[in-house]
Amino acid sequence: MVTSAQIRAARGLLNWTVRDLAERAGVHRNTVTRAETDATGPGHATSAICTTLEAAGVEFIPENGGGAGVRLRKSSATVT
Repeated sequence: MVTSAQIRAARGLLNWTVRDLAERAGVHRNTVTRAETDATGPGHATSAICTTLEAAGVEFIPENGGGAGVRLRKSSATVT
């Protein structure tokens, strides 16, 4: 399960505002704020937010003893 901190961090990695994420995910900006502050639980809106972040290149790293995290996917382009 993705945490509120991961959602905030993912948005920060992309340098998106709350409004940017809300528009891209098709949810109200208050919904993004609630998802980032643990004021809402898992549901359709949170799923849309996570899907949007993943489509933009974010990978959510599950907790594995060291805490949950986020990172940007490595580009699949090869350097020649």
